[in-house]
Amino acid sequence: MESNQRQSSFLWEGNTLEIHLPEIFNTQEVSIDWVSFMELISKNSPRNISIFAQKLKESDSSGISFLKLVRTECDSRKIQFALHGLDEKFQYRLNITNDDSKKYKEQLAVALRKSEQIGKLTIDSLLEFKYLVTFTGELTVSFWRSFLHPSKIRWKDSFRVAESMGVNAFPIIAMIGFLLGLIMSFQSAIPMRKFGAEIFVANLVGLSLFRELGPLMTAFILSGRSGSAFAAELGTMKVSEEIDALTTMGLPPVQFLIIPRLVASLIVTPLLTIVFNLFGLIGGAVVLVSFGFPLITFVNQVNIAVGLSDILGGLLKSYFFGMIIASIGCYRGLKTASGAGAVGESTTSAVVGSIILVSILDGIFSVLYFYLRI
Repeated sequence: MESNQRQSSFLWEGNTLEIHLPEIFNTQEVSIDWVSFMELISKNSPRNISIFAQKLKESDSSGISFLKLVRTECDSRKIQFALHGLDEKFQYRLNITNDDSKKYKEQLAVALRKSEQIGKLTIDSLLEFKYLVTFTGELTVSFWRSFLHPSKIRWKDSFRVAESMGVNAFPIIAMIGFLLGLIMSFQSAIPMRKFGAEIFVANLVGLSLFRELGPLMTAFILSGRSGSAFAAELGTMKVSEEIDALTTMGLPPVQFLIIPRLVASLIVTPLLTIVFNLFGLIGGAVVLVSFGFPLITFVNQVNIAVGLSDILGGLLKSYFFGMIIASIGCYRGLKTASGAGAVGESTTSAVVGSIILVSILDGIFSVLYFYLRI
């Protein structure tokens, strides 16, 4: 009688396996019943499993675990599971176990997702740094090799890029330079008029343009105009596998595609900076002449304020700014991934990266010039 009270009964009703639990269901009985259950579902494949727990009066955690394991096994084998007549106190313990397990799995999934994200970000950053170092080294070697052997430079492509980057950009450079000089003169003349020092507007405009605003604004314009064009051109070639074809034919992409753009940028950027400065001075002269000062006075004030070191310092900045614009634009173009939006992402990254690096380099030059007293 005691044995009957402590053992579950397994009955078949067609394709349904019925499990009738005993009054007392503890560790010893659970181990026996679990072995019997696994043997039955291994030999036969029931469509439904029903557990009847009306008689169950006493059970420890192993009995609750048995119910949970049976349900898990049914889920894995795609068997319909049903539980009948379980007392509320056992039902509560079963639900608590399931809730804790579900919550633990969700927390574990979130933790794994966070760790995966951190790991992916770390790996991507290391790979990006590795690729950047490789690109910088290859570009440096190719540039100096081309500098020592100019015949290796594809001058036809360089002149074509210089025309697109320089000649075609002349109108917008001239217009923005003129407007910037005009605006600076008007805005600075307002506070200076209080002290009767409008004539010193020429000093301010000339010094600001040649030392700072001329190279910086020219670099910003070229970043949005030419740097993005470099990234879009090379990105389209990367997506259409033209760059892979060049590599297959033994033509290094850096020497074949990037060096002509870099050479064109180094030639054009200082020239456009001079154009920007010139038209900025014209804008400032227009304002000062409108105040009643003769043009020769404006020219003399600019000569007094601006020295050769200011002009050469600004042109040196523009030289390095042009190098950054071409390098970042080409780098982002070569890094273009596949997909419809990849070229747009590369173009955006090229513009943003160029502007940030140009600003950082300009800050470095400002500190350097301060300590060198230039």
